[in-house]
Amino acid sequence: MVQYSTARLDASFAALSDATRRGVLEQLGRSDASITELAEKFHMTLTGMKKHVGVLEQAGLVTTEKVGRVRTCKLGLLGLEEEAAWIERHHQLWDARFDALDKIVEELKRKEKLDGR
Repeated sequence: MVQYSTARLDASFAALSDATRRGVLEQLGRSDASITELAEKFHMTLTGMKKHVGVLEQAGLVTTEKVGRVRTCKLGLLGLEEEAAWIERHHQLWDARFDALDKIVEELKRKEKLDGR
């Protein structure tokens, strides 16, 4: 069985739970950006964007580097492989449950047909 770091998954999913932070990740997937550029793009204050970037940084999804007065953000070294594996594992569990439910429903339909209902 695959072992997941609970703290990491919690931090990642908490970071991904916000639409602005997901948008920031999408933007950084296209190109690195300063906090000022991100704040402008998302129509936010610098303070608000710094908080969002901080959450993403704590989750390891974003890294920042300060050069002079500009703090540049880029995608972090940690990808979302663990998170995707966790989702896929649960997806497979639900698929198996739905397949079993389909079999039960089909069996009940077959029995109803045989009983002439």
